[in-house]
Amino acid sequence: MSRPTHVPLGAYAPVAPTRELTVVSADGARLHVEVHGPDDAAAPAVVLAHGWTCSTAFWAAQIRDLAADHRVIAYDQRGHGRSPASSACGTDALADDLEAVLAATLAPGEKAVIAGHSMGGMTVMAASSRPAFLQHAAAVLLCSTGSSRLVAESTVVPIPAGPLRTWLTRHILGSRAPLGPVTPLARRILKYATMGAGSAPHMVEACARIVHACPRRVRHTWSKVLDLLDLDHGVRELRVPTAVVAGTADRLTPPVHARALAAALPECVGLTELPGLGHMTPVEAPELVTGKIRELVTTYVRADAGSEARIKEGA
Repeated sequence: MSRPTHVPLGAYAPVAPTRELTVVSADGARLHVEVHGPDDAAAPAVVLAHGWTCSTAFWAAQIRDLAADHRVIAYDQRGHGRSPASSACGTDALADDLEAVLAATLAPGEKAVIAGHSMGGMTVMAASSRPAFLQHAAAVLLCSTGSSRLVAESTVVPIPAGPLRTWLTRHILGSRAPLGPVTPLARRILKYATMGAGSAPHMVEACARIVHACPRRVRHTWSKVLDLLDLDHGVRELRVPTAVVAGTADRLTPPVHARALAAALPECVGLTELPGLGHMTPVEAPELVTGKIRELVTTYVRADAGSEARIKEGA
């Protein structure tokens, strides 16, 4: 019997999409894509990229809220959710996939706010100089992510920083062991590693079901990519307004990463540190993350659309 991939009810239960499509990436990888909300050009577009071991279900709270008046596009990273695994794994593949999704779901020249959590944020950094990204990105939200030194800076292993902690962390995060069913012990482990101490049980349950559904081979393969990650150059190339959100109790990507991003981004429009929250910020602080996306849409998508309309009226 397969493990459930998401909770069936509540704020974190997935929303039925307006339509679904399969997008083919540059190397032939097939990506599951969902479009939520009004499927027309009048609604501002938001694109959501989830993180390692997650799926579109991770964004359920944001999709439920934003789909009322936005066209929300969410996709499963290769090997995750309903996107089949591919032999190609790496930051170039992540960038290829985001480019393919943008080209398939947005009209030529149409702008969108792109939000990435964890590996989804790394996807944005990897694609920052790509033509499709430059054509479509109006603004970016980076949630709980980093550009390099992920294993060295992680505090999942509660000992002082150094070679031993890095070695242990690498082997824990890169383990090939199956996660097994979602049990009380599994919930406690996942909460410790990825969420703040105050996270409510229904939040932990939602995250546990999603993470445990990720195939162990996919989890292991992508852990190696994250171990060797170096996207500092991608941060410097990310020349659109970018907001950064991080939890102060994040053990996977501690706040040192968010602060480094804010310092290096050419157009950082704010760093928000959330006291006591962990790595799963879109689940742990759904209203705040959704609010940040709405702010970026209002400032950088709706404002641009209004300016274009006024130019056309004047002409």
